[in-house]
Amino acid sequence: MSTMNISLPEGLKTFVDERVRAEGYGTSSEYVRELIRRDKDRKQFREHLLVGLRSGAEGPMDATFFANLRQRTNPVPKPI
Repeated sequence: MSTMNISLPEGLKTFVDERVRAEGYGTSSEYVRELIRRDKDRKQFREHLLVGLRSGAEGPMDATFFANLRQRTNPVPKPI
């Protein structure tokens, strides 16, 4: 694992220390890694949304469209 040193003003360092204690992180490094992961996920999610927007709609976005979308993304398990 690589090392990166970050300089923070005292107010931000205090905030990070408080978040580490409040959220149960072991170290400030764990907290910062989590923030970076979330930012990376958010960026990827945004890219997926933009790809979807550029692809255009398959038809009208009405109640039937959203019912079908819910069915495709969260299918009901079949009985055994």
